[in-house]
Amino acid sequence: MGMRLAWWWLFPVMLSAESSFITPFEYGKMLYENPRGIGCVHCHGKEGEGSIIAQYQHKGKLKPLIAPPINELSYERFSQATLKENKVMPKYHLEDSELQAIYRYLQEMKRYKSTPPLPKKQK
Repeated sequence: MGMRLAWWWLFPVMLSAESSFITPFEYGKMLYENPRGIGCVHCHGKEGEGSIIAQYQHKGKLKPLIAPPINELSYERFSQATLKENKVMPKYHLEDSELQAIYRYLQEMKRYKSTPPLPKKQK
């Protein structure tokens, strides 16, 4: 009988532990790398810095098709960019919570990149 009471008392604790199986950073990274089969990372780069997706010929000249950087946008501009019609970028129909997770991930990556490395220990 005592074990049953202990189990029911721990059950809510176990549920809350399950709901945080991954960190918000890991969730944002997962969405950025593969939200609906093709991840943002493939066009916008590992840290949202933008990249050349492809090159094409136009009037005899080679032109780049560029995915713009998205790691310097405000959240408002970032979320609007995912909603507007675009001939190149597919619509993913992301939830607000998913957009926020991706945006926070990019901001963390930017902050991580700008943090100077720890000094090496001298022997």
